Amino acid sequence: MTRLQAWRFGDLPGWRLQHAGAELDILAQGAQILRYQRAGEPPLLWCSPQASYQAGQSVRGGVPVCWPWFGDLGRNPPDVQAMVEGSAPFHGLARSRDWQLLDSACDERGVSLSLQLSGPLPGWAHTASLSLHLQLDDALTLRLHNHNHGAQPLAISQALHSYFAVSDIQQVQVSGLHDCHYLETLDDWQLRQQQGALRFSGETDRIYLGLPDCLYLDDPLWQRRLCLESQGSRSAILWNPWQDKAQRLSQFPAQAWQQMLCIETANVWDDCLHLAPGAQHSLQLRLSSQALPAR
Repeated sequence: MTRLQAWRFGDLPGWRLQHAGAELDILAQGAQILRYQRAGEPPLLWCSPQASYQAGQSVRGGVPVCWPWFGDLGRNPPDVQAMVEGSAPFHGLARSRDWQLLDSACDERGVSLSLQLSGPLPGWAHTASLSLHLQLDDALTLRLHNHNHGAQPLAISQALHSYFAVSDIQQVQVSGLHDCHYLETLDDWQLRQQQGALRFSGETDRIYLGLPDCLYLDDPLWQRRLCLESQGSRSAILWNPWQDKAQRLSQFPAQAWQQMLCIETANVWDDCLHLAPGAQHSLQLRLSSQALPAR
């Protein structure tokens, strides 16, 4: 059965998509996916039980779209900063704006949706379009498409800020990062190199550079391996606030750090986009799950 319904999440409109035993909840604000869950399985995405669904306010969890800059604008490359005039909210402008549902289609391969960011952006006077294309079949594919329609080059950083659900952060590991360099933002942004798989024993906030096309999130308690396949990206941010910082976050229960991990498919730092007039770029993430291989 495939069904696409208009839905309300608190004060915010959106859609609920059901297909082949999977459910996907999407907000119109920010084109933000809130939930992705397959029948009989734990959720693949984490969304805060304290999330506040109010206009103009970001929602904690799911997959926020960060664009046309990521994080603190002041930490972005100078050419990205130069694109912005006036106020610069954390993680850009797209996640607090309403998007339009352009079309939907269903065939033997699955169901697809296309959403587009509408209207001018305050403080960002450039002629560009941004759309998000979703494909739901035996996996979930997200494709964030940029198109520079203007006569001047554009510099952009961006991310699919994915919050993944885990059984216990202290039991999971991420593989595929071996030998990758990363910026340790918790220690004066020093450049370091990953050795082996990444496990978690404290607050984590790292920008990984030069990534392979596939990462794995292994969860032994849920006996699940999440496969994150990316295209158009060589960078990712891995984040967990741990116990102390979790107390200071909005829309975040005190113990929720144990059940989530952000792996943010991105174009940041020296991987930021430079789009010539007329140029296009797609950032894609395919998320699938399988039983954890026996050791």
